[in-house]
Amino acid sequence: MSGRTTASRRTVLRGAALTPVAGLGLAACSGGSGGGGPAAPTAPVVLGAESEVAKGGAQLYQDQNVVVSRAGNGSLKAFSSICTHAGCAINNLEGTTLVCPCHGSEFDATTGMVLRAPATVPLDELSVEAKDGKIVAGPGA
Repeated sequence: MSGRTTASRRTVLRGAALTPVAGLGLAACSGGSGGGGPAAPTAPVVLGAESEVAKGGAQLYQDQNVVVSRAGNGSLKAFSSICTHAGCAINNLEGTTLVCPCHGSEFDATTGMVLRAPATVPLDELSVEAKDGKIVAGPGA
């Protein structure tokens, strides 16, 4: 023998089996967008009909990564639906609570505030208005 230790067959197989799992874990924690489009609209974008957002409710527009809520007085608020923890696109709205699929952060769709960690920073607020019966959000809206 040469004095070098050699790995057993079992050790090599165990390492080979765990490598893909470790890679998935790293990918889930990366700062990527989680498969969504841009973090927020870079120009005004028409989201849908003004009637889609009821008073006291919220509507998630996944394709544009925007959530819009309507207060009891009828005013609109819009936020980016990109999680501020790891940059994942949020695809789940339960009532007025946004739930991130990556690590379980929760946000209030009416205020953008964090309701549940690991996120600690509120969602980015966007300009929003109703024009000709349509909701428009983004810079210049």
